[in-house]
Amino acid sequence: MSFDNLGLAPEIMAAINDVGYSEPTPIQAEAIPEVLAGRDVLGIAQTGTGKTASFTLPMIHRLMKGRAKARMPRTLILEPTRELAAQVAENFDLYGKNTKLTKALLIGGVSFGDQERAIERGADVLIATPGRLLDHVERGKVLLRGVEVLVIDEADRMLDMGFIPDIEKIVSLVPFTRQTLFFSATMPPEITRLSEQFLSAPKRIEVAPPSSTNENVTQALIDIAPMKKRAALRALFEREDVTNGIIFCNRKRDIGALLESLQRHGYKAVSLHGDMDQHMRLRMLDQFKSGSATYLIASDVAARGLDIPAVSHVFNFDVPTHAEDYVHRIGRTGRAGRTGAAFMLATRQDQKYVEAIEALIKKDIPRLELVGIDNEAGEAKADGGRERRSGRGGDRRGKSGRQARGRQGNGTDESRKDDISQTGDETGDEKAPRKGRRRGLLGRGNRRPREDTAKSNGATDANGKAPETGKPRAQAASKKPAAKSGKPAKDAFDGNMPAFLKTPPSSPKD
Repeated sequence: MSFDNLGLAPEIMAAINDVGYSEPTPIQAEAIPEVLAGRDVLGIAQTGTGKTASFTLPMIHRLMKGRAKARMPRTLILEPTRELAAQVAENFDLYGKNTKLTKALLIGGVSFGDQERAIERGADVLIATPGRLLDHVERGKVLLRGVEVLVIDEADRMLDMGFIPDIEKIVSLVPFTRQTLFFSATMPPEITRLSEQFLSAPKRIEVAPPSSTNENVTQALIDIAPMKKRAALRALFEREDVTNGIIFCNRKRDIGALLESLQRHGYKAVSLHGDMDQHMRLRMLDQFKSGSATYLIASDVAARGLDIPAVSHVFNFDVPTHAEDYVHRIGRTGRAGRTGAAFMLATRQDQKYVEAIEALIKKDIPRLELVGIDNEAGEAKADGGRERRSGRGGDRRGKSGRQARGRQGNGTDESRKDDISQTGDETGDEKAPRKGRRRGLLGRGNRRPREDTAKSNGATDANGKAPETGKPRAQAASKKPAAKSGKPAKDAFDGNMPAFLKTPPSSPKD
């Protein structure tokens, strides 16, 4: 089938030919005729299958007849993120360039004034995120009584982001006689309930099994130690022929650290996450799309629906905690019939998430071992097979290990001191007390070894020698000056008081 057989207006066909498309994707071939017929549609398809064009093309065809009124849009498209909303707006500009249709884009990070002026002029198409749309509704700037077609895109992502109450409120404001188009990549029970609530006798279109991955994408998993993940990522860059790639992290705070690391190693990378303002986010995307940046480090805000052409690789720096996010992440590559590759770095702590992903996609992800990079199994054992626990502060040995090593020495105090010193260096604990270390000027808390105390007190054994020294009592006692009473000095410096603290002897008056 070709686009010529779908019954679209000549103005739309001219725009499609200018883009270079000749054949519709499976979901486009099935959905466009149903939308043109005015039926409700429930579309289930994995990301990257052309869902956006499956509703933008027939909507443009329908909107060519009629004109919008001020503050009363004729169609409404709801998107979960700013990037998706901006992308849909670009699609309308692309396919509707030969028409006189108007649009308004309501997203966060942009001033209310510009958006209000666009609505006041009249918008045939209103593209919005739920939160910003409700802000305009509460301000009385938008009236939804004239909406003829309602599109809820990426419904499962709406569920994940907590937008379902906002969606239900918005749906209650649009006419009951509307046409509703409902698209989702997965169908969890909550999304099924919403589809039954919003749609009336819908045409169900399912072009791929729910939560399936694109067969054009080669997948691989690397078992790695946490501290080796950055080195493994750079090794993958050198191993693969990367045209451009998206790197996904679970936490926004990790994105900045990884960005700094890659830039320090000479890689052209930019970042994208929810805390960035809209202008900065669009600038980062433009740099990535234009090729001035090779790598885009992103949170899951970029995992849904972003149509970035020819993304060759996806790198999961962190294993997603939600199995469905894995499907959407790797869907950024292998789009429109192209081939792609997806790699995931997993630690031992990620095992349960990996199992959940493999259960969802119903297949095992092939394991890959990087040459020259120690994997998690190699890091688990060291020093002749002894278990080593890696983490903050390095290798921590237990008490039994220290005692065992002390018994292997010569049994002297020096071997025990070395053992304590080495253990303190390995743990990195600078506050751990050590034998023989003074605390403060007056040496508070300092306890002398028992044998040293015995020496200073002049204790002897049966042979008249100081214990453990083999020296006569006179020699042992002569090491430290004794007080006139015959007892050792009891000052805070153990008889080694600095000269500047000593009181000069008073001279006799006579």
